[in-house]
Amino acid sequence: MGVDMPKLLLAAGGTGGHMFPAQALAETLKARGWGIAMITDARGKKHAGKIPADPIVEVKAASISPRRPVRALLGAVQLAKGTNQAKAFIKTWQPDVVVGFGGYPAFPAMRAAQGLGLPTILHEQNAVLGRVNRVFAAKADIMACGFDDLAKCPAAANKITVGNPLREQIINAVPKTYSAPTGQINILIVGGSLGAKIVSETMPAAIALLPEDMRKRLNVVQQTRPEYQGQAREIYKAAGVAALCETFFSDIEKHLAAAHYVIGRAGAGSVSEIAVMGKPALFVPLAIAMDDHQTANAMSLVRLNAADILPESEFTPERVKSTLEARLNDSDWLEHAAIAARTQGRADAAKTLADLVAESVA
Repeated sequence: MGVDMPKLLLAAGGTGGHMFPAQALAETLKARGWGIAMITDARGKKHAGKIPADPIVEVKAASISPRRPVRALLGAVQLAKGTNQAKAFIKTWQPDVVVGFGGYPAFPAMRAAQGLGLPTILHEQNAVLGRVNRVFAAKADIMACGFDDLAKCPAAANKITVGNPLREQIINAVPKTYSAPTGQINILIVGGSLGAKIVSETMPAAIALLPEDMRKRLNVVQQTRPEYQGQAREIYKAAGVAALCETFFSDIEKHLAAAHYVIGRAGAGSVSEIAVMGKPALFVPLAIAMDDHQTANAMSLVRLNAADILPESEFTPERVKSTLEARLNDSDWLEHAAIAARTQGRADAAKTLADLVAESVA
């Protein structure tokens, strides 16, 4: 352990899915007096602004696709360079433990740390173990996971379910109870960090097909891609539906807390936020997601009858309209779904992971 305080080195990729849990862990351990540093790549560094790490070290990283041999070879060279950079930093900074959150930008630090014999912990956000985490899971001290089920996890891995560390503003906004709507029905429609084309296009058309008495009761908050924003507003207005359509919501926690029903993608963070909030949901998993991990994420709630899945091929205005009509008119299902979803919520995931990190160097 460090002389003055324990030191954590974070290794995380450039997407919010990897960076938000890393941020939550860093904030938790920083509050306990830990020193925090981070290794990522150029893309990750652009998204690391809110992570309380100093320094944030940029190393070479690249994905490796077996289907493109030339790119795979170039990627391997980049990762080797990144690993040497990470090894040099680790020898200088001397962290007590290295925690990786997946993605190719985490590869160099994890390879260097395990090569040097340091304690390593991995966190997997999805219900299917990511490709980089698969490389290091068996040798890691702990394989922490966001969901109870973790497909493609090596038998030798020390798997512990902790949940997905969520942003503080989400945790602070969690409502105490859920009540099925008796008057106004609040629907939240989200589509991932950039908004999903299929969600932006389909949802206004589906809601316009609902009976007029239902449409009059709806209050829709929808994340909409810029090119569909005007069209969505026009459709909702013509259908007599109160709707707020924006490309991004900085106060998403407020809308999530107020929602009676949520529709969107099934990224690990989204599913975990919906669970901790205790909200019934309809998921349309990203069809091109690696190893179909979004479907696996959504199944954690679908198995409990807390949510429904419509694959992209079935996510049509008519099918969505039928699902909405059935679910929003069934108060018993909505309330049971909300209770079931909440059983999967792990509001203390950041603390649980932080405790495991602290125990690894005690």
